[in-house]
Amino acid sequence: MIKRIIESKAINLSKKYPVITITGPRQSGKTTLVQSVFRDHLYYTLENPETRNVIQNDPQGFFQTHLGKKLIIDEIQYMPELLSYIQVITDEKKIQGQFILTGSQSLILSEKISQTLAGRTAILKLLPFSLKELNHIKKYEHSDFEEWIFRGFYPRIYDQDIDPGSFYPFYFETYVQRDVRQIQNIRDLTLFSNFVRLCAGRIGQLLDYSSLANDTGVSVNTIKGWLAVLEASFVIFLLHPYYRNFNKRMIKSPKLYFTDTGLAAFLLNIKNSEQIKSHYLKGGLFENLIIIELLKRRYNQAETSNLWFFRDNNRNEIDCILEDVQLKALEIKSARTFTNSFTKGLEFLIRHANLKPENGYIIYGGDKSFQYKMNKVLSWRYLNEV
Repeated sequence: MIKRIIESKAINLSKKYPVITITGPRQSGKTTLVQSVFRDHLYYTLENPETRNVIQNDPQGFFQTHLGKKLIIDEIQYMPELLSYIQVITDEKKIQGQFILTGSQSLILSEKISQTLAGRTAILKLLPFSLKELNHIKKYEHSDFEEWIFRGFYPRIYDQDIDPGSFYPFYFETYVQRDVRQIQNIRDLTLFSNFVRLCAGRIGQLLDYSSLANDTGVSVNTIKGWLAVLEASFVIFLLHPYYRNFNKRMIKSPKLYFTDTGLAAFLLNIKNSEQIKSHYLKGGLFENLIIIELLKRRYNQAETSNLWFFRDNNRNEIDCILEDVQLKALEIKSARTFTNSFTKGLEFLIRHANLKPENGYIIYGGDKSFQYKMNKVLSWRYLNEV
């Protein structure tokens, strides 16, 4: 089994909180993680109809039977009403790490948790594998970024050696048929599926609700609702514009990315990694890969996103801004050969936003890292050096 970086955070936080809640997309490895890390806990999955019925018929009896014991309750979104019982028990017993909860839908969970478990639970987000978790494995260590983009990062692809061309069609069908219907009552699933494919064609672009509505044939409000569904189930990630310390008029629309490039490649009808090399969205897919890797790094440290992008009305643009102790800016280019034109956006921020030149990075598709003037030019393989 491939070790997850987030494990140490989960263990540490379980000593400080009575409840640990782990959310993330379906099949991102949540169940495997909690069963591996919390082996002294009794395990129950609410995805099992029989288990769900037993608990639903007598929730108080279920918890009474397990009084004082440590439990894993998998897929808690099926029965969010259990959170009220958990609140009462944790307040009475005060046992750290007593309940480990998992769920695939952040929207449902976040609403219920804010009402019942505020201050009682640590919330972790587990996305599929990161490059750091996989690139030390000999079989994959020399893979090009096109291969990573095409293959994606879902654990079953690696644990079970499943071909991406077999995995993603079934994954997407399951997602649409089950998860979407749980979150929102979408009547025309074919139309919704077409909408998700249209989203994949807009990777790395500013989100234009009207354009998506016109191309899909539904209203703007419907598009906003559907995007909320995709975001709540961790299919997409919306990168919002950075607005602090700028006097110029700023773009307000977010940029759209998928949390897994393999799923995006499938939705774009990409059949192999070679196809990506000449694909019109190669740059957007590479940018997607880098943005989500940075997001995984934050989530694996139990931290919220600190990622933004910058663009003003004069088309001055930076692909990614990291709001840390010091502001960092990243320009992301899929080209394997560096050219000095890559620094244009960084030079603008150095002049107008007091960006320190040494905090400017160019992430590109080549294999060598070096210094250019005061900026760092990093191969995508060394993203952890940011």
